[in-house]
Amino acid sequence: MDPELAERLRADLERALAQPVRSVRPIPEGHSGFSYWVELDGRRAVMRLPPPGTRIAGPADIPRQGRLMANLNRLGLPVPAVLAMSAEPAVDGRPFYLLDAVEGERIEQVTGTVPDRALAQEAVEVLCRLQAVPLAETGIGDERPVGLEEEIGRWTWLMDRAPAELTARAPELARRLLATRPPERPPVLVHADFHYGNMLFRGARVAAVLDWEIAELGQRLLDLACLAVVARAGAAGVERVPGGGRVVIAEQDLLEMYGADAGEFAWYLALTYYKYAAIFGYNLMLHRRGKRPDQIYEERAEDVVEFIAEGLRLLGP
Repeated sequence: MDPELAERLRADLERALAQPVRSVRPIPEGHSGFSYWVELDGRRAVMRLPPPGTRIAGPADIPRQGRLMANLNRLGLPVPAVLAMSAEPAVDGRPFYLLDAVEGERIEQVTGTVPDRALAQEAVEVLCRLQAVPLAETGIGDERPVGLEEEIGRWTWLMDRAPAELTARAPELARRLLATRPPERPPVLVHADFHYGNMLFRGARVAAVLDWEIAELGQRLLDLACLAVVARAGAAGVERVPGGGRVVIAEQDLLEMYGADAGEFAWYLALTYYKYAAIFGYNLMLHRRGKRPDQIYEERAEDVVEFIAEGLRLLGP
C-alpha cells in the first residue's frame, strides 16, 4: 500500500477513535478488498472501508454491515465484535467499521488437522443458529425480504456485465431458473456467501463468520447451497470458490445434517452456480478494466462457463 495512503488512513482513524492508532496495513488474505489490520495500543483490530468513490449501497454499505454484525455479536453468535463504526465520511472520506480481531485460523490452516465431517457439521449448526435469529433482531429486519425472482435478477445484473465470451448460455439458465422456481418459505437471515473461506476456526469450531456485505433476508436454502458448491469442489480435489478451502463431504450427508429435501435443493444449487458464475464474471470484468485488480479471477475464467453448464445440468432436460 502507498505509504502516503497508509498514513492518511491511520491519522483519520486515530481522529475518529480519539485514541492512538499505531499502524494500518492491508490484509493480504481473501479477495474482499479494502480490509486492513489496525494496530491499537495493546490490541489488534480489523477495519473495513467501501471502495473509494463508491455510492454507499449494496456491498459498499459499510454502516449496514456494521449494524448487522453488532446485533449478531450481541446475541452471542460467532461474529466479530464491532469496536467502532461511522456512517459519516470519517476515514479517507469514507465510512468505516472497526472489528475486534478474532483469534482463529483460516480454512487452509485447518483442513487436514480435523475431520472434514466435523467442519461441515459445525458450519451447518452455525447456519441453523443464524437462521433462528428473529428478523427484527438482525439489524436489517426493516428491509423487504428478497424473493426468488428478485434473487435471480440480482445475479443477472452482474452476469450481464461479465465477459460475453464466457456467458453465452447464462440467459438459458436464468430462464429455466425462473420457470422452475420452488415455493417460497418464510424468510430468514441469509449471509449469501456462506462457505468455509468466510469463517475462522479454532479446531473444528467456527470462531467467526466474516464478510457480511451481501447479506439479506431471503430463503433458507441459499446458504446451504453455498456450502454444497464448496463441498462438490472439494470432492473433486479443487478449490473452485476463491478462498473456500477443500472440505470433502458427501452432499447427501450435508442435506441430512441440515434436514433439506434433495429435490428442492437441486434448484437452489443450480441458482448458486449461476450466482458464483455471475460474481466471478463480474469480478473478472473489474480486474480486466483495472478497477479492482485480482489475478485470481483470471485464473477462474473457465469456471464461469463450467458453473453455468452445471446449473443447467442440475435442472435436467
